[in-house]
Amino acid sequence: MRIGILKETRFEDKRIALTPAGVHTLVEKGHSIFVEKDAGLQSKFTNDEFEKVGAKIVYSMEEAINRSELVLKVAPFTDEEAALLNPEQIVFSALHLFMRKKLVEIFLEKKITSIGFELVENEEGHLPILGAMSEIAGQMSIQIAARFLENNFDVSRGVLLGGIAGVAPAAVVILGAGTVGINAALAATGLGAQVVILDKDIQKLKRVEELLGKQVTTVVMNPYTIERGVKFADVLIGAVLIKGEKAPHVVTEAMVKSMKPGAVIIDVSIDQGGCIETSRPTTISNPVYIMHNVIHYCVPNIPAIVPRTASYGLNNIIVDYVQQIADLGIEGAMKSNVGLVSGVCTHNGSCTNEALAELFNLEYRRIHLFSKN
Repeated sequence: MRIGILKETRFEDKRIALTPAGVHTLVEKGHSIFVEKDAGLQSKFTNDEFEKVGAKIVYSMEEAINRSELVLKVAPFTDEEAALLNPEQIVFSALHLFMRKKLVEIFLEKKITSIGFELVENEEGHLPILGAMSEIAGQMSIQIAARFLENNFDVSRGVLLGGIAGVAPAAVVILGAGTVGINAALAATGLGAQVVILDKDIQKLKRVEELLGKQVTTVVMNPYTIERGVKFADVLIGAVLIKGEKAPHVVTEAMVKSMKPGAVIIDVSIDQGGCIETSRPTTISNPVYIMHNVIHYCVPNIPAIVPRTASYGLNNIIVDYVQQIADLGIEGAMKSNVGLVSGVCTHNGSCTNEALAELFNLEYRRIHLFSKN
């Protein structure tokens, strides 16, 4: 199969979908790889490294797309990028289509098979590609919070995250005990912060206690406990995820108004709409704004801050899926891997994600490889 790897342009993203090691694996299987020139430079992979493992360097996004059957990238396609796609191509990237009706329409019109990183499942029903990026986002959220607790703005609290002898540490409140939340809790406790983590799922809270014991306070999440936690927080981490859907606003603007002046919000859910009512997307170069005397950090691609680590993490997970598609074709790969099917949002001109179809009032069609209808 002919596979194109695009250079990232959106949200100042510096990751790449496959490293030279991943490209080598695919070339050894007889597949042709076209890497857009300098696509790896931002994560410190040179064109020469890709050429040495058998990739062909091409000199524009258009050429990478036109020479490929399967197109790989990391960040969601912009509408302008999607307009360059050819009919019936396969795209594999983050999608987040629940906020992108026009992009869905482009995919449907061109009969694109679109597969979202954030929706692909493994045999246990987990989200392995999203999970790799969530590990990074969880750890990074605490590094970021520590930086913005410092005296950066007039409103800043000027607090050391871990405190010192005789001086209390910062209070970190985490909404959601999934991969982001657990990694944030691990990082925060490692630095000595006081950590409270909230989730509706008792089993997830038990998992936190198994990992961290009594270093972390676990609380069942409901409007009452959220309101109390928000008031208590020096740092509030929003890590609420509903698979394949827009994140719900679990923190209202009124709750944000009740927070300590200079408190820091890190809304990691912002790539799916945000779980805090006052959140709006920001960028790596301009990551924060202040509202109601609270510092908001709402960058939708936090792992892109460490693009080399993130690129390796992505490569390690997606190379097997890419090889399945390349070896078997999209139909064969879907037959052999039900988890891959869970990530397919559009196929053959139809919307194959039920929640997406309902949101945008589109006809929903199940992928008939597994349907008895």
